[in-house]
Amino acid sequence: MAVDRSAYRDAMARLGAAVNVITTADTTARHGFTASAVCSVTDEPPTLLVCMNRSSRTRPAFAVGGALCVNVLAANQQEISVAFASRSEMEERFAGGRWTTLATGAPVLEEAVASFDSRITQVVEIGTHDVMFCVVEAIRMGEPRDALIYLHRTYHNLPPALLGL
Repeated sequence: MAVDRSAYRDAMARLGAAVNVITTADTTARHGFTASAVCSVTDEPPTLLVCMNRSSRTRPAFAVGGALCVNVLAANQQEISVAFASRSEMEERFAGGRWTTLATGAPVLEEAVASFDSRITQVVEIGTHDVMFCVVEAIRMGEPRDALIYLHRTYHNLPPALLGL
């Protein structure tokens, strides 16, 4: 018997996750989206996976071999998350922070808690999403701050004291 889609989504809403802005750039523009479906795959080589809905208008910008940066947001960066989850124009999304680059040329949010500058090595299509496997080429560590978590379909702050910092 198959699991009901609605029941699955309701159960997944109980799985808290860090909020991230995923970015890339091509010769004409910067692109990005908000994602909570990000996790470590292995540390040898350092590899992350990032899930993106295939209906996303940013999808064409993310291709195998391309640059990708996972920018982990702090609690005070909820507005950035909302902007990157919106239908606003791409350059408007980037107005909420200061951006730089590291090794790959993907946009790196200077105020992020951590940024994983990566190269996409493989994309696997599963259901409605692409799972992008990304080898990390550079890391930028920000100051430890309250984490921004998405749980029960809303944002929450996780203070550093709860993180053991």
